[in-house]
Amino acid sequence: MYDAIIIGGGPAGLQAGLTLGRMHRRTLLLDSGEYRNATVRHAHNLLTNDGRDPAELRRIARAEIAAYDTVEIRDAAATDVSRADGVLTVETAGGRLSAHAVILATGVTDELPSIPGLAAHWGDTVANCPFCHGHEFAGRPVAVVNASPHAAVLARMLEPVASEVLVIDPAAVREVVGIDGGLRLHLLDGSAPEVAGAFVAPTSSVRGGFLDGLNLMRQDSGALRTDPFGRTSVEGVYAVGDIAQPDHLPGPLFSLAAAIAGGQLAAVAVVQSLVMD
Repeated sequence: MYDAIIIGGGPAGLQAGLTLGRMHRRTLLLDSGEYRNATVRHAHNLLTNDGRDPAELRRIARAEIAAYDTVEIRDAAATDVSRADGVLTVETAGGRLSAHAVILATGVTDELPSIPGLAAHWGDTVANCPFCHGHEFAGRPVAVVNASPHAAVLARMLEPVASEVLVIDPAAVREVVGIDGGLRLHLLDGSAPEVAGAFVAPTSSVRGGFLDGLNLMRQDSGALRTDPFGRTSVEGVYAVGDIAQPDHLPGPLFSLAAAIAGGQLAAVAVVQSLVMD
């Protein structure tokens, strides 16, 4: 039996693995190879790693974890998680595994507005976070393709960065075409503004249908409800990264730094729980 099984090989899961390794806890990290930022070439707003390729971040993290022989990383996906008699069971294609604790770090999937051509530029010139991708468009026009009340807030946030901010309803965009240095937005009114980048509001959902059997409590946002240490409504199950939202936050924090912090805190809570048990 493992002390902990981590499901997800992104920054939150990797940090949890590193922290548990440093405490010599027998840990298995399952990495399905599916990452929210798979199309992103440069990760930003992460101290000492601003601009680094996310794949390189994962490679470095794996190399660091390899120094701790109590942690195993397995390239495999979880297919089910259940709890009975105080033991958590994780199913994979390779068999059934058991652990005292499970840390969920599966991340989310994003459903983009159904605008032709938009998805081809997702993670490059199309983004959703100005903190992660705004500076790269500095001094050039950008578009906020968003019909929600938050569009005005996002536009104001980008004003010091961009030369011009265009707020456009997604329903008004006929097609998005990549051009040298940015995008051309073909609108239904016949105009075609050119911008360095566009910010959209995808619909995000927790990755991992296998979690349904746990009946974990969720927030209105759809994220898993946690306390500040990542504890969910099911004893022994923790959630970290983009899928988690503590009560004191208005929504999940889609941030590399926040995901790493959450992974560390959950691992600390797991160790404390093992000691108390």
